[in-house]
Amino acid sequence: MSSDIEVIRVHASNRKLLDRFIRVQWFIHREAYPNEVWVPPLMLERREFLNPDKNLFFEHAEMAMWIARKGGRDIGRIAAIEDRSWIDFHGEKTGYFGFFDAPNDAAVAGALLDQARKWLRARGMDEMIGPMDLSTNHVCGVLLDAFDREPCINMPYNPPWYDELLLGQGLSKAKDLIQWGIDLATPIPPRVVRIAEKMKKRAGIRVRAMSFDDWDAEVGRTFEIYNEAWEKNWGFVPVTEREFRQIAEDLKLVLHPSLPLVAEIDGEAVAFALIIMNLNPLLKPLDGKLLPFGALRLLWDLKVKQRVDSGRLILLGIRAEHRRRGLDSILFLEMAQRAKALGWWGGEIGWTLEDNVMVNRAIENFGCEAVANYRIYTEDLTGKAKAKAKADAGEPAEAAGAGEASDD
Repeated sequence: MSSDIEVIRVHASNRKLLDRFIRVQWFIHREAYPNEVWVPPLMLERREFLNPDKNLFFEHAEMAMWIARKGGRDIGRIAAIEDRSWIDFHGEKTGYFGFFDAPNDAAVAGALLDQARKWLRARGMDEMIGPMDLSTNHVCGVLLDAFDREPCINMPYNPPWYDELLLGQGLSKAKDLIQWGIDLATPIPPRVVRIAEKMKKRAGIRVRAMSFDDWDAEVGRTFEIYNEAWEKNWGFVPVTEREFRQIAEDLKLVLHPSLPLVAEIDGEAVAFALIIMNLNPLLKPLDGKLLPFGALRLLWDLKVKQRVDSGRLILLGIRAEHRRRGLDSILFLEMAQRAKALGWWGGEIGWTLEDNVMVNRAIENFGCEAVANYRIYTEDLTGKAKAKAKADAGEPAEAAGAGEASDD
């Protein structure tokens, strides 16, 4: 570690340090990479999200956080996460790094990553992937392009140098993710409409909005579909029912009553889709503060002025036995029609895996275009991959973990 870089451990119970950890993003986007695109997170929401006593993710996970300081300033941050749900489901000793932010400074990035590596190795992890804030069920990935676009709600935004910075620290690509855009002014291809309506009638499919008055039962129905629908996808991590219900309760705040949809056959839920309202244009002027007047301003814009004019499709899940029956097209069509009736111009879909050919083709057939790409990285923590590469090149191997930073 460079002698002018100090790395400080952050505990969620220390409110001042936790706030400093969160506010590193302000340094990155106001000073290191000044831009008008980044949307500040709500401080109150971030504090609760990172609090092990309030976020049910931590019933099956542990996390350590650090801040990097240089010249008396907080300039970078990182977290390391051990998620027992990933380990149990995949049978792999894989940990995550997340909440990564750093200036364009290899020494700072290296100091932060060394702390995450050391913490994960001490817990027996063989691999590190990320960034995950906190898992693939939350915000994840590094933005690779489209830096002039304002991110949609719950999507990451970072300076252009993060990819080069992480690759330069020995990480490599694990998987790329695609975010799609849809403009409702563009007519839905007639063929898609025709097929969707035909399949809907043939299979006796009924699409309805989930009932907020019966939300607990609706969440139970979608939970059964969720883990089944995504379990074969790369990076999937199952969620517990308690965690799923907490996520659903939080999402309820950003759902329009007409747009959480469920598809039924003979009264049985076989698929669901969730579009959340894109609140980012409303959140940006709040600068992370709900008090004293931020909450009132948000409610005014949301309820009175009804300034939301776009959304993001975050989930579309179909039971395995009902796939290839056009349910994706049926739900896409229903969502587009309902969003247009609300006066929305469009929105975004995703993310999707780069190699999920079937899903990506269906989205393209609906007239959508890729608008941004993201990357998740991996690194071998055992030293075996590096040793093999050096052996192949005829170089002497180093001991695993050589040169690690202090945990002080």
